[in-house]
Amino acid sequence: MYPQEIVIPMREELTDNGFESLSTPEAVEASLTQQGTNLLVINSVCGCSAGTARPGVLMAVANAEKKPDHLTTSFAGFDIEAVNKVREHLLPYPPSSPSIALFKDGELVHFIERHQIEGRSAEMIAQNLMAAFDEYCD
Repeated sequence: MYPQEIVIPMREELTDNGFESLSTPEAVEASLTQQGTNLLVINSVCGCSAGTARPGVLMAVANAEKKPDHLTTSFAGFDIEAVNKVREHLLPYPPSSPSIALFKDGELVHFIERHQIEGRSAEMIAQNLMAAFDEYCD
């Protein structure tokens, strides 16, 4: 488990921008059973999370015409039980952090795995997400 002093600023990069932190399995279930679209970021301490995943997500949300109804996040290696619950909803995809999931009415409709984040720019991730928002968000 990562130390809290490392996790807090990385979590706050999203929560200070409107993301709700899901730190328990119950919070994950309550969030993912809501109607509408839910962008869920599995956050991480790795370089690709700081360099492209979080900036790409924030860029997408700030610039998209259509936006998800709910913005949520859980932190791999810290919110362990919550992330395990999220991963149940991501099957058949293997565990991946960071990763970015878009759910609509509780169903996974778009997923970006770590291998699709590594080596890509924040702008590329933002474009990918904005295309998904255009398709699935009202």
